[in-house]
Amino acid sequence: MKSLKKRRRVQVLAAAAVALVLATVLIGYGFRDGINLYRSPSQVAEAPPDPREVFRLGGLVEQGSLNRGQGHVVSFTVTDGAASVPVRFEGVLPDLFAENAGMIGTGRMEGGTFVANDILAKHDENYMPREVADSMKQQGVYQPPNS
Repeated sequence: MKSLKKRRRVQVLAAAAVALVLATVLIGYGFRDGINLYRSPSQVAEAPPDPREVFRLGGLVEQGSLNRGQGHVVSFTVTDGAASVPVRFEGVLPDLFAENAGMIGTGRMEGGTFVANDILAKHDENYMPREVADSMKQQGVYQPPNS
């Protein structure tokens, strides 16, 4: 009788372990495309990401770099003060998107250009995305907004 209880207990524990491993694998599989790492222009310049990797790029839109092409194609350069990355975006830019303003784009690198499929812009004159501010502080070029 004792061996039957012991065997049943081992079977239940083994089934629970298999279920736990399966759940962990399924959660990891579900998150694999949903997590986008943030990179600054300096990080992209130092270690260019794989062309298949989708990531977020943030910084300030360089003054004089905004070019509107045919249709909704827009190109500009994003900088963190230490490095710059050219960006191409096809779509409608947010209303608050402007030169010398903070932005974060989601996309991938293609031939040295960041091809964005989504662009987010700041929402008031003092706002800067936390990742952009942290990156600029590390580079020593951050200037706090005038309050």
